[in-house]
Amino acid sequence: MPIISVRIPQLGEGLQESLVIEFFKAAGDHVKRDEPLYAMETDKGTMDVESPYDGRLCEWVVEEGTVQKIGAAVCRMEVAEGVEEMAAGHGPPEAEPAKPAKKASPTGPTGPTGGGRNRAIPPRTRRYLREKGLQDVADQIPAAGGKLTPEDVDAFLAASETGGAAAGDDVGSHSDAPLSKEQMRLNFRLVRGIQLCVPVVASLDADFSAIERARAELKASLGDDAPSSLVMVLWCITRAIERHTAFRSTLVDEGRTRRTFEHVNLGIAVALPDDVLLTAVISDADTLSWSDFPAAVARQVELARSGEDQANAATTVSVSNIGSLGLRAGVAAVVPPAMGTITLGKIFQRAVPDGDAYRFTPTATFTLTFDHRVANGAGAASFLQDLDREIREFTLLT
Repeated sequence: MPIISVRIPQLGEGLQESLVIEFFKAAGDHVKRDEPLYAMETDKGTMDVESPYDGRLCEWVVEEGTVQKIGAAVCRMEVAEGVEEMAAGHGPPEAEPAKPAKKASPTGPTGPTGGGRNRAIPPRTRRYLREKGLQDVADQIPAAGGKLTPEDVDAFLAASETGGAAAGDDVGSHSDAPLSKEQMRLNFRLVRGIQLCVPVVASLDADFSAIERARAELKASLGDDAPSSLVMVLWCITRAIERHTAFRSTLVDEGRTRRTFEHVNLGIAVALPDDVLLTAVISDADTLSWSDFPAAVARQVELARSGEDQANAATTVSVSNIGSLGLRAGVAAVVPPAMGTITLGKIFQRAVPDGDAYRFTPTATFTLTFDHRVANGAGAASFLQDLDREIREFTLLT
């Protein structure tokens, strides 16, 4: 029986890449046509991809959590005699395959689109041109189709290697190394965030006196087993999100529908060696008691430190403790599917007027970056005020 490839479908104009999230079938499983086969994430959102064939799954040829080009083979299936492999769009194969880019000398343009400053260059290709230092010679790079693609840039560079150095190609001594799977996944979501999110920033300085008193009390009774100040802050953030539905929400259906989750699924940024960043998630955090909360945080953070990235579509807000890195304040990116990111800065002593003198209070700066499409300024201010109150009035629960 024939074995054919199942390819990542083209589900929208202009899509170039997708993030393969989860496999629903294992090698050897029988798969029916239109049965969910795997989940992927694109600029359009997260979706289940159905099998275009009846057959037996032979093998996955990519890994979960990796970024793949649209049209790339994702798995191989054994199918019935006479079944032909479909094109990337899961429709009839193209009648005429795209012509390869023609080789060009670095001194001038050749090919169907020639030169010209008004040519169509998609954002992804512009980024690639910047990476290669070729922005100034973009009009000299021939394109195989109507738009210039990274593949056209690669073909231009390959031709330059045999025909002379292209402008911008002399970058000096260097070494190249592939990005880790974790960094590629994060980069994919960061770029998606730039394309989709309308980021707005707000911040406040919160009095940490109550947190420090509670921490000292727990330290006296529990020693090194006492929950950290960060755990107490996460508890306060959870309580504030619980009361503000926008911060339990995200946009779906290409931004036309607001989806609100019943419970708080709180993300925590976890830094690993070699500057790797993963996300731990406290699912249904608002349903936990204080006695259970610290253990849940420790458990999920440990999973992230072991390499398990837990971010999912229900993780609407993530927290980054930049204070642990010695930073007082910082503006974080919003990484979809989250609608907001909160940074917690280093605790410092703030001078507060007290009659004719000043008193000093332990203070930390909270900076909230949020998607203006999901929450407006008044809603964000109300959320931060609630968070400030939770921190100022923090008391130990029994």
